[in-house]
Amino acid sequence: MIYYWLHMLYIFICSKVLWPKVDIESDLKRTRRVNPLDCESFKYMANSKYFYYMDLIRYEVVFRSKLYDNTVKKGMFGVLASQKIIYKKPLKMWSKFSITLVLDSWDDKWVYHKQIFKQNDEVCAIGFTKAGFWKDKKAQDMNGILANCGVKIASRNPSKYMLSLFENDYDILKNN
Repeated sequence: MIYYWLHMLYIFICSKVLWPKVDIESDLKRTRRVNPLDCESFKYMANSKYFYYMDLIRYEVVFRSKLYDNTVKKGMFGVLASQKIIYKKPLKMWSKFSITLVLDSWDDKWVYHKQIFKQNDEVCAIGFTKAGFWKDKKAQDMNGILANCGVKIASRNPSKYMLSLFENDYDILKNN
């Protein structure tokens, strides 16, 4: 966990001092290398590390865009409502890979991302997330937040495909 918070601090500082601002609607791509701490049995990247890298790139967008000033500084905090991942090919230790964060769509409460892991131009995994911002125990208006950040499109409604990935989440919670 210490490694996570150190990495998060690194991203925060670099976002404020070294790296240029990014547009929320633009794709953000990062190249990484699978290190031994990412691996199970010192061979392949552990399943949990995919989610780790998905988390880091989402927060990088928050820190490097106007989202930070329009959410965190106003007392809102990011919440992850759900995430799914589909694995196709494992990532070996010491190999390079890229992760690309794509803003797919949003509605009044949630923003939907697609996060693509590639190696040698081949898709190795795709993650999907449903995230939002909360304050005073309730979801905040995502359309208003994005408008304050300079997004010109009033809304980009999630496709049926994207909504279908998350449609039964709350039913599962109710039944368990």
